[in-house]
Amino acid sequence: MTKNIRFLTSGESHGKCLNAIIDGIPSGLKLDTNYINLELKKRQSGYGRGGRMKIETDTVEIKSGVRFGKTTGAPICLEIKNLDYENWRIPMSVDEVNFNDKEILKKIAEKSFTTARPGHADYAGSVKYKLEDLRDVLERSSARKTAIEVAVGAVAKLLLKELGIIGFSHVTQIGDVELDLRPETYTLIKEKAEESELRCCDELTTERMKEEINSAKEEGDTLGGKFEVIYSNLPIGLGSFVQWDRAIDGLLAQAIMSIPAIKAVEIGIGVNAAKTKGSKVHDGMRIKHGQIIRDTNNAGGIEGGMTNGEALVLTGTMKPIPTLRKPLPSVDLHKKIQTEAHFERSDTCAVPACAIVAEARTAIILADEILQKYGGDSMEELKAHYGK
Repeated sequence: MTKNIRFLTSGESHGKCLNAIIDGIPSGLKLDTNYINLELKKRQSGYGRGGRMKIETDTVEIKSGVRFGKTTGAPICLEIKNLDYENWRIPMSVDEVNFNDKEILKKIAEKSFTTARPGHADYAGSVKYKLEDLRDVLERSSARKTAIEVAVGAVAKLLLKELGIIGFSHVTQIGDVELDLRPETYTLIKEKAEESELRCCDELTTERMKEEINSAKEEGDTLGGKFEVIYSNLPIGLGSFVQWDRAIDGLLAQAIMSIPAIKAVEIGIGVNAAKTKGSKVHDGMRIKHGQIIRDTNNAGGIEGGMTNGEALVLTGTMKPIPTLRKPLPSVDLHKKIQTEAHFERSDTCAVPACAIVAEARTAIILADEILQKYGGDSMEELKAHYGK
């Protein structure tokens, strides 16, 4: 399927930097670097994050495709430098090194490992790419790469904002603690979530979630959870029913499901549809003041693979981070012996950060679908087609 917006990222967790090249953004879009950096800051925040967040302060540098603060229509190059690279220059060197130098060998050996971590890409990745040092798998499979994806998503969000489309995310569950009460409007949910250390819109639930995280940390364990991503003011007809790979729910599910640690994606009422009668699931339609309205939004804003004008609501389920302070049983792939899993610096809980990544991935899909439907090589042209 041809895409209007294409992007590729590169970079390792402890390499020099993370990069992205974005193609297909119309000219004339104002790129606010401060806005992108604020999105990056959100990804790094959240109660339960690990030591890496104390080292890195992610900021983006726009390398190309922008002049005087606005896009030119050319490919955009974004870069985030890894500050921790200073401590990894030899183990992560892109140049050949002298393996006869004992000091160099020692520094490389300190960062190398051959014991797979259950739940990570280590084992399958080592087999697929024939890699003996699992460091080569960890570095790219790490969720660290989602930082540059959030920067790409911020560009997409800026495009959507020009059309009046606004989105946000909020956490609804950490471990066994679930959000029971929430404000009635999306605006209030967003405001309350932005004030919370866990992006949870209820203060009492936030405190209970923090207690759950504290308990898991003391036990050397980790926690997963759930979050919602909500985008409102979407036009009718993004996506399509005519081919399976054009259905927007499928595109969104793939975008969210491929985020590291995501194990399930739901749209609207999601899995609860299985235990609910059809009369209670589907959103009845009626006329009010000449407008078609609905009393419910169980469909989550999508019917037949297309947006239907209601708010897009999707839920992501994140598994607990598999790097544990109390390691799981594993195997040394080099020595072929039973041992404990390798431990790498890690978070206790990163559900709020994952929500920000999902928010960004969703924005990329929506911006691409907007350009597919309305077209435009410049923002002026796009707005004219869109009716803005």
